[in-house]
Amino acid sequence: MTRSPTGTAFDMTGPESAPVVALIHGLGLNRALWQWLAPHIVDRYRVLAYDLLGHGESSPPQPDPTLKSLSDQLTGLLDHLGIDKVSAVGFSLGGMVARRFAQDHPGRVAALGVLHSPHRRTKEAQAAIRARVEQARAEGPRVTVEAALVRWFTDDYRTANSGVMQLVRSWVLANDPDVYPDLYRILAEGVEEIVAPNPPIACPALVITADEDFGNGPEMTHAIAAEIANAETQILPGLRHMALVEDPPAVNAPLIAFLDRHLAAGTFGARRAGSGA
Repeated sequence: MTRSPTGTAFDMTGPESAPVVALIHGLGLNRALWQWLAPHIVDRYRVLAYDLLGHGESSPPQPDPTLKSLSDQLTGLLDHLGIDKVSAVGFSLGGMVARRFAQDHPGRVAALGVLHSPHRRTKEAQAAIRARVEQARAEGPRVTVEAALVRWFTDDYRTANSGVMQLVRSWVLANDPDVYPDLYRILAEGVEEIVAPNPPIACPALVITADEDFGNGPEMTHAIAAEIANAETQILPGLRHMALVEDPPAVNAPLIAFLDRHLAAGTFGARRAGSGA
């Protein structure tokens, strides 16, 4: 693990001259989420996995963080590393960060992978997630984690994989209860920063969800893709929010094929000479 001057914990692996793929995890998790993807791409891409502010080993955010704050974190990390252009792959909240970064810096994004990420919610769904934010503010991440595991994994998988459940539970429970609600609020409200971007995102994009991801379902995936020119979509059958963990090949196969189609080796993301890590 390496830490940037501003406190972002990150790992950088893979060939130094290869295109850079930045992996952005979801709320309450950390960069270890990518253990189900990174080993399958590290032979041909420069893989940057980092912890969002307030997660894992990264520093907490400044008070009242926004989605723009998390986009700026990625900008600062890339600047520190001397990376001009990157393909951003984000899961859930990380997918929101990737889209905000693509809006903020269109010239720095070679391709975009958006996994299980929200678009604008119905009034009922928005009320439900705001209620969970207030639960977390009152009682910390422990009060929401068990219901989250039900939303994230199919019933059969949860029953058969208690070790994975404990691992993911431990990631969520490790979050600072004083910081976690403010980050949860970004997941609940930050989507308004990225709906109907003007100008629209124009880089190659793949948007993936599962048909049982009840909070980030197919209708949201199609809505996100409709706002990005020529975006591709993939709906995974019989899976929920954490499809990457439950069935890695189901996510990895279309995502890796997408990256391979759009990233000519050595074209994007090489570090500048004399860069910082």
